[in-house]
Amino acid sequence: MGVSDVTWRKASRSSEQGDNCVEVASLSGAVAFRDSRNSDGPMLVVNRDVFRCFVDTLKHGLMPEKRSP
Repeated sequence: MGVSDVTWRKASRSSEQGDNCVEVASLSGAVAFRDSRNSDGPMLVVNRDVFRCFVDTLKHGLMPEKRSP
């Protein structure tokens, strides 16, 4: 299954203003996500365990603080 054959879903937390928009797609054994404002742009594909860990980290507020450049 190629990424052109999948159904992309916009994340429920994406804003209506068009910023912070993320789409996800289920692949065989993996999950892909991309910026919905740039659907022809790059995407990140990770295995399901990595994606689950990433989402759990976000849900529980365990991401490190954003640093200034």
